[in-house]
Amino acid sequence: MAHDISIRQLGPADRDAFFALRLRGLQTYPAAFGQSYDEAVERGPSQHDSMLSGTQAAVGSFLLGAYGSPDDALVGTVGLLRETRHKERHKGHVIGMYVADEAAGRGVGRALLTELLARAGQVDGLRQIGLLVTSANGSARALYESLGFRVYGTEPGALCIDGVFHDADLMVRFM
Repeated sequence: MAHDISIRQLGPADRDAFFALRLRGLQTYPAAFGQSYDEAVERGPSQHDSMLSGTQAAVGSFLLGAYGSPDDALVGTVGLLRETRHKERHKGHVIGMYVADEAAGRGVGRALLTELLARAGQVDGLRQIGLLVTSANGSARALYESLGFRVYGTEPGALCIDGVFHDADLMVRFM
């Protein structure tokens, strides 16, 4: 991990910066997200208020942000969303992983995921972390695999973008 990267939990004050970066990711890499750019704009930034409030962080639902330096702009995000149903509370899901192009290759993605996994490891009862990655995104899959995630299946046609279907690899990491 690069030493100039700082990772912290995002809060209500980060709402605008988070939403702007998320929109940028949705627009630049539509196949990397389940939500479309238009859908995000329609729902607005308030759709993230619950996660940004931090009230669910202790039970395993939070958003993290990466900064090039403490007073620098937000350059990456990732979240963990824990299942709430009793029979599935042992599972969490990586959501919204994105690193801005200008920060690519600096270890930002690895730093974000390393911090997410460290925090997830402290959550009582959380046994496994899952994620979906577009099958064609080999670099993201390689990063996930290097951190202990393993492919356990592929969902054909998981996303449809402008009439084109994209397969997604289902990955899991046990804590």
